[in-house]
Amino acid sequence: MKKLVFLVSVLILLAASYSEAQEMNNKMNEHPDHILRVPQELKWIDGPASLPKGAKVTVLEGDLSQPGPFTFRAKLPANYKILPHFHPNIEHITVLSGAFHMGLGDIFDESKATELPAGGFGVMEKGIHHFAFTKGETEIQVHSIGPWGITYVNPSDDPRNQQATK
Repeated sequence: MKKLVFLVSVLILLAASYSEAQEMNNKMNEHPDHILRVPQELKWIDGPASLPKGAKVTVLEGDLSQPGPFTFRAKLPANYKILPHFHPNIEHITVLSGAFHMGLGDIFDESKATELPAGGFGVMEKGIHHFAFTKGETEIQVHSIGPWGITYVNPSDDPRNQQATK
């Protein structure tokens, strides 16, 4: 009998805690200074023209074209390559799934890259020349300070230039 009373008490406490957490979650979603994103509600779109075709992105926070913090996720297909480039601000990358390979320099050289597996993290300082690629499907999260931009070391590597010549 004591075990049953104990079990019922625990279940009541769990139900009350769940209800309280749910109410707090609802209140936080109503507050404009809090951003909460549920994966199934994310809206994925084709990546910007500055990235090679095949990327899908979703913005979690901010406006990449404006000054201020932003966070976005990118789903990258297998064998995806971003040739040597740099950014106008520091860039932080967290690998959510798959593996993201990153290397430094002006020349794309897979042998000089470091594999960042799921859970891996990288920081590229403003102006640092680097490249990246995947071998399998990969999802990353990027956060930085806007406006976001990408400048390719070799302008002919820029997908925007390739589209203009077609």
